[in-house]
Amino acid sequence: MGGRMTMQDGKTRFPEGHLTCPVRRTLSVISGKWTLLILHELMVQPRRFNALKRDLNGISQRLLTAQLKAMVEEGLVHREVHDVVPPHVEYSLTAKGHSLKPVIDALEAWGAAEIAAEPAG
Repeated sequence: MGGRMTMQDGKTRFPEGHLTCPVRRTLSVISGKWTLLILHELMVQPRRFNALKRDLNGISQRLLTAQLKAMVEEGLVHREVHDVVPPHVEYSLTAKGHSLKPVIDALEAWGAAEIAAEPAG
């Protein structure tokens, strides 16, 4: 997801410059509409699919599945299937996913300052 594009042949394409420009590379990983929100939820604790879907109000099951799959492929998220009935799948951040914490914290601080600066109305 994010800045990636999946072509009809099933191959993933990245925006030009994603290997040479640090900003483009970062955006190719985190620019999906829900990616940062999913990362933010998983920073707190590992989560099951339905808990993520419930807390990410407005995301469809199909889109959440696609985002999580892309994040697993990118190495940001670990998907663990527990051998129980019914199946129990839990998502958690990898070390690479946790490495985005300063980025998410900076975005959160910036957003909080913007909200505080808005006139009441």
